Amino acid sequence: MPTMIFVNLPVKDLERSKTFFGKLGYSFNPQFTDENAGCLVISDTIYAMLLTEPFFKGFTQREIADTATTVESIVCLSADSREEVDRLVDTALASGGAPAQETMEQGPMYGRSFLDPDGHHWEVMYMDPAAVNA
Repeated sequence: MPTMIFVNLPVKDLERSKTFFGKLGYSFNPQFTDENAGCLVISDTIYAMLLTEPFFKGFTQREIADTATTVESIVCLSADSREEVDRLVDTALASGGAPAQETMEQGPMYGRSFLDPDGHHWEVMYMDPAAVNA
């Protein structure tokens, strides 16, 4: 069985977050989604648990980062093409996200980024497979 990742992110408004990520084309696993948590399915092995801030606080004794002034992480996803990078980020920006960084273009790598409605920093990257195999 491959290793799976569950990124846990605090959110202020779970329904707003579910709507935002739904517009990006992602679904939620209903088995692990309720009024406190939404299990965002990114792939067969990658999930983001969107947890209401009070519920998230039950898993840590530390303060929740204020994403208006602090970056707690950068979540980077791969894309199959430059067009997929643009589609996903353009949809995020049109759905309530905000720009995070300038477009990055370095040789075979192309990437863009956005902040979700809770200020979490997401990057979407494409790397030309021909350059990887060279």
